[in-house]
Amino acid sequence: MSSTNDAFVEFSGVQKTYDGEALVVKNLNLEVARGEFLTMLGPSGSGKTTTLMMLAGFEAPTHGSILLGGRAIDNMPPHKRDIGMVFQNYALFPHMTVEENLAFPLRVRKLGKADTHARIKRALDMVRLGAYGGRRPGQLSGGQQQRVALARALVFGPKLVLMDEPLGALDKQLREHMQLEIKRIHENLGVTIVYVTHDQVEALTMSDRIAVFNEGVIQQLAAPVELYERPQSAFVAQFIGENNRLRGKVVAMNGADCKVEIPGVGNVHALAVKVEGVGQPTVLSLRPERVRLNPTPGSLPNVFSAQVAEVIYLGDHVRTRLSVCGHDDFVVKLPSSEGVVQVEPGAAITIGWNTEDCRALDAP
Repeated sequence: MSSTNDAFVEFSGVQKTYDGEALVVKNLNLEVARGEFLTMLGPSGSGKTTTLMMLAGFEAPTHGSILLGGRAIDNMPPHKRDIGMVFQNYALFPHMTVEENLAFPLRVRKLGKADTHARIKRALDMVRLGAYGGRRPGQLSGGQQQRVALARALVFGPKLVLMDEPLGALDKQLREHMQLEIKRIHENLGVTIVYVTHDQVEALTMSDRIAVFNEGVIQQLAAPVELYERPQSAFVAQFIGENNRLRGKVVAMNGADCKVEIPGVGNVHALAVKVEGVGQPTVLSLRPERVRLNPTPGSLPNVFSAQVAEVIYLGDHVRTRLSVCGHDDFVVKLPSSEGVVQVEPGAAITIGWNTEDCRALDAP
């Protein structure tokens, strides 16, 4: 079986069950382009890691087929797929030096001594550990060990690298640094990377595209800016970034727009993204940074009264929590470049937003 399209990795109708009843992955159809950085993002148990393990060859699909470079790999053992792997726990050999760890996958492939030495040097320089070849993993920090694991996954020149929560054990600052390092290496090498994480910021920072998983199904597959700015479901809107959720009922439709009645608030003009029609329930999704405090009268289609409950200065932005007609967890974010918001808890203000910034979605 071979593929006729240009996809480098292709899942076709893939399903996975462990007990013969509950599907962990449900009818997955997914294509990854050559050289792409694709992230599988989702909560625990959503099917993302199982999907990665099937691609690696550590799990077998219950149904469907997986193609790599146009060839079916369903019956191919992991060591013959020529795939680099990076895990959260590093999986380094503690009794070997850094150079010996990197030499292992090359020795398995029977490379000559000169070629092995050149590849190890190149891989260590790539992760900026050229002077650490003689050390053992126990003599390295967590971040350095993760760099070694990354170098080992790349040293034999795979066309595909799989990463399963590789930065989960690192502290916040080091994790953010490693995100940029991995992205830099990806851009320099042009290797295809399939990355698994439950960290939305990590996914937004690194990916060309993100596949958001939930209950074994991809809820949305898109570029980071598309996922954040234009979520297609209430789940994606809630999982990717912070957002205000208002439940209501559609009372009017007008082309791409709709009017939604929110109990205790009134009618809200919104973009009809995923609604079933007039009279049906919906959830409005509104990003905190899209809300304006005390807008000029008549400048916005949606304007409501609010009371300030809390103001928190967070350096790069000010987070203001409001009470809006009984909704006590309505959040507004303003960049600090606009000046610290001069409001106090208990103050009465107005808030407003544009129709296109408020998305009417499904009501799960």
